[in-house]
Amino acid sequence: MELHEYIRVIDQVIEAGPFADSWESLCGYEVPQWYRNAKFGIFIHWGPYSVPAFENEWYARNMYMEGSKEFEHHLKTYGKHKDFGYKDFIPMFTAEKFNAVEWADLFEQSGAKYVVPVAEHHDGFQMYASELSHWNAYEMGPKKDILGELSAEFQKHGIVTGASSHRVEHWFFTSHGKEFESDVHEPLHRGDFYWPSMPEPNHYDLFSKPEPSEEYLQDWLTRCCEIVDKYQPKIVYFDWWIQHSSVKKYLRKFAAYYYNRAAQWGEEVVINYKHDAFMFGTAVVDIERGMLADMKPYFWQTDTAVALNSWCFTENNQYRKAADILCDLLDIVSKNGCLLLNIGPKADGTIPEEDKNILLEIGEWLKVNGEAVYNSKVWRNYGEGPTEVIEGHFSDGVKKEFTSSDIRYTVNGTNLYAAVLKCSPDGTYAFPALGEKDVSKMPNFHGIITNIEVLGFTQKLVWHRNEDALHVSVPGVQSDKPLVFKITLD
Repeated sequence: MELHEYIRVIDQVIEAGPFADSWESLCGYEVPQWYRNAKFGIFIHWGPYSVPAFENEWYARNMYMEGSKEFEHHLKTYGKHKDFGYKDFIPMFTAEKFNAVEWADLFEQSGAKYVVPVAEHHDGFQMYASELSHWNAYEMGPKKDILGELSAEFQKHGIVTGASSHRVEHWFFTSHGKEFESDVHEPLHRGDFYWPSMPEPNHYDLFSKPEPSEEYLQDWLTRCCEIVDKYQPKIVYFDWWIQHSSVKKYLRKFAAYYYNRAAQWGEEVVINYKHDAFMFGTAVVDIERGMLADMKPYFWQTDTAVALNSWCFTENNQYRKAADILCDLLDIVSKNGCLLLNIGPKADGTIPEEDKNILLEIGEWLKVNGEAVYNSKVWRNYGEGPTEVIEGHFSDGVKKEFTSSDIRYTVNGTNLYAAVLKCSPDGTYAFPALGEKDVSKMPNFHGIITNIEVLGFTQKLVWHRNEDALHVSVPGVQSDKPLVFKITLD
């Protein structure tokens, strides 16, 4: 379908409703309950940048920046940029060991309820079969419809499929290649891999110039809508820079189109965004590699990765411990959020053992403790304890030294769950929020506790309440991961 024909279809779908492309109309959006219940998902960064596997997934940009580590590495390893550019990694990206069944099995074992593969990263290579560009995984590289194969397999496993688009940043992503002799050079036209490679702006200047052209933004919109139409993802994740002023009109168009298509399918869907790109309440806020310090009245998401240094596979990934990720998951869920955890497969389509082992550890813990996470709701207090959680993007590199006094609460049915983020050496715990406080001082807890148990352990515990706290003693129970107390209320 030609660009102008697709734009006409988009306008027709929007005109038919129920959503119009205005913030006023889009404010009628409601976050679906299935998403609120899911709590834990997997993000996948995989593409031609997985071939050099050097530094991170921004290799396509940084290899053209003279003086950068990637520039020097590229010269040393692959030769001059005019002879071997980023596009030349595509034939090397064969994914010969990719197996959608194995991936889906692993993600199911991890306890993930939804998976969001990157459909198109900043580099402009589509990981699906596209009719809008030949630079895609179905026609080049793997010669497979990666998103299509994964979507089909996830459906068999009862896993919700999403898709992410980072396309808008492609406006400038390979622009530094024009500053010296490389394979990025004019003339560039729509359909060319490096098009348009415009000068890189200040990433957080909402009015930077030159701004994306109408032709580029229409191309961006149709690519996003093509993903919606071909694969019917229930989540569409957008990376940053869509908050640029020039993109706003097209964000409204996309949201209206996506929500209207979902209404036609009889589905409820989600858009993830950052940095106030969307009007608050029209989609779901995402915090990149960060947390929120307190419980929020709105539902939100954190996206982070198993590796601290990169979203894609590299030879030197700095991996996080499964226990630390689980502490983050409990903190996020207790504050009315969900966690999207990224892994980075190798270029051949295998998932690194480190990524795999982290996911399996998380999955084993969730098999035992999942009732405190899935389908749970927030309690009156998200938690308590001395350890400060820094609020904001890009704070996951700050190691949180949780103690046995750091507790996170959730509610599910008639049970209150108190997750202790680090085990006590002597097996004794205090939960101040559950003390027998003065009944006249609301909103203190004044419910009746009928039973307490530790999920995954059969040891008998002893408990009592006084004015200060609920006190629990369970000697001999130790774990290197969070410990969850199931407190049954009457």
